Amino acid sequence: MGQPAAMSSRAFSAVPLNIRGAKPRRQGLTEIRGPYYTVMGRRYLEDILETMGDYVSTGGWIEYVLRCGPKAVDDYLAEARSLGFDVIEISTGFISLPEEDLLRLLQKVRGLGMKPKPELGIQFGAGGATASDELAAEGVRDAQWVISRAKSCLAAGAQIVMIESEGITESVDRWRTDIVAKIIDGLGTATVMFEAAEPAVFEWYLKNYGVDVNLFVDHSQIVQLECLRAGIWGTKSTWGRIASFKPQAQDARDAVGGARSSAPIASRRRASTHRRVQARSRGSEDGA
Repeated sequence: MGQPAAMSSRAFSAVPLNIRGAKPRRQGLTEIRGPYYTVMGRRYLEDILETMGDYVSTGGWIEYVLRCGPKAVDDYLAEARSLGFDVIEISTGFISLPEEDLLRLLQKVRGLGMKPKPELGIQFGAGGATASDELAAEGVRDAQWVISRAKSCLAAGAQIVMIESEGITESVDRWRTDIVAKIIDGLGTATVMFEAAEPAVFEWYLKNYGVDVNLFVDHSQIVQLECLRAGIWGTKSTWGRIASFKPQAQDARDAVGGARSSAPIASRRRASTHRRVQARSRGSEDGA
């Protein structure tokens, strides 16, 4: 499971962990959100980005910006690029946006040198503080709608698609695990990321789809999730039961690659964190 102590850059390397892919990873990604309504100061944000950060994404604010017209969208994207954002989340939970318009926006983001991350889901009105009974009254989309639109986004250049939790594991009377199964059957796990900002939810994803499933959690849950992926944490149903099977050499590359990549990332994040903090004060969310 592990690697020889001499090859590792971590403490207690004699204790084996689940083998993970080398960084920067394409699978087994953990993306985090900043706190919704709690102040996150500059030093706290710097600490998180330097410890865990590999890229910074905007939140779903573009749903509001789209209502303000094309010029507002252009200005928003230009400023996001100048502030150092790597990824632009293109959320459509609160709004109805034709597929061709979504793809046009995706191409615009790519043209500016940033990565578009479409966010799709089965629940219309997802992403806010709407009560579950009100969301239920809206009804839900078919899973095939999500799969079809996600395939269009991936074909247009998106590297990954975020799946909203509302209607699946959030604001529901029972989890719609059948929807998750259909999405993974249609898209696989490498190109989708599931919102799972509750410990019971991300534990379920790892139990059913393994350590390489891409998950979006709250910033306060990074260590808990990563320890679960590593196989060193768990409840009575997961303790010692989350495993991986990959070549030993890959684990060694992960340790070395992680050590090599952390310094430039930390340096770049320190240089531009104050700009992103200013962006957050204007209403966008950071994920790392």
